[in-house]
Amino acid sequence: MVHLIVGNTGSGKTTYAQALKANTNAIVFSIDTWNKTLFLPDKTPTDGLEWFLERIERSETMILDLIHQLEKTGTDSILDLGLSKFKHREKFRAFCSENNYEITTHFLDIPKAVRLERVLKRNSEKGDTFEFEVSQSDFDFMENWFETPTDTELKNSTIIRQ
Repeated sequence: MVHLIVGNTGSGKTTYAQALKANTNAIVFSIDTWNKTLFLPDKTPTDGLEWFLERIERSETMILDLIHQLEKTGTDSILDLGLSKFKHREKFRAFCSENNYEITTHFLDIPKAVRLERVLKRNSEKGDTFEFEVSQSDFDFMENWFETPTDTELKNSTIIRQ
C-alpha cells in the first residue's frame, strides 16, 4: 500500500506520517529530510524553486525504485513529499496503477491560521519535525502554490480536520 500524505505547509504531514507508521508496517519518505540531508548544504543564495524541483525529481526517482522493493516485501510506503500539485499527486497514482499497487490519500485539511501558528512554533522550538526554517514569505508562497485535492481525488480518502 502506498499512502499519499497531502496538506499545505504546517498541516502536520510529517507528524501524521510518523503516527501512521506506528500503526502500519511502513517506511516513511519525508522530502524535507531528504532535502536537508542531500541538498541544502550545497544550496547557494541564487538557487531558487527550479533548483529544488530538479533535486526533488531526482529523489523521487529513487523513491519509486524503493517502493517497488518495499511492495515485494509487503511493506507500505508513506509519502510525505509535499504533493502540493494535482499533477504531482497524479504521478504517484499513475505509478501505482501501472504496477497494480494499492494507494490511498490522506488529506490534512487544516485552517491557514492553525498552520501558520504551527510553523512559527516549529521554527522557534526546532523540535522533532524541524528540518529547516519556513519564513513568512515561504509560507505565503505555498498558500498560492498548493492545489487543494479535487473531490475525485478524495474519494475513499482519509480527511483530517483539526
